[in-house]
Amino acid sequence: ESLPLAGRIAGFNRQAPSSGIPLHSDGNNMWLTVQMGIKIPEGEKAWIRVGPETKRWREGECIMYDTTFEHETMNEHESQERVVLHIDFFNTLRMTPIEIEVMRYIYSLREEFMKAEGVSKVGKQIL
Repeated sequence: ESLPLAGRIAGFNRQAPSSGIPLHSDGNNMWLTVQMGIKIPEGEKAWIRVGPETKRWREGECIMYDTTFEHETMNEHESQERVVLHIDFFNTLRMTPIEIEVMRYIYSLREEFMKAEGVSKVGKQIL
């Protein structure tokens, strides 16, 4: 048995030059985030700070962080955007057994609903 890999978001995040995302926290311990650098500005100008630690994206490399901690991003480059592949997945390392059981139940209901609506496949997952 397993939980779905991406429970909330899987997609690409773009950040315009000379812009940032303000300091915030997701306020729960259910998610871990992985971001892989796709298009990163020259000169290590794009970064994320999670708690006290600042990391810089690099093309083809991943950064994983816990969104429970306060985090913010910045793209300091004047003309180049930052693009990352962003995947949120369940943080089963921090979830209690009851939370995991509830998530399994919710996702089983989701799959049953999708089958009832005629959706037989999501990505490569056959329902």
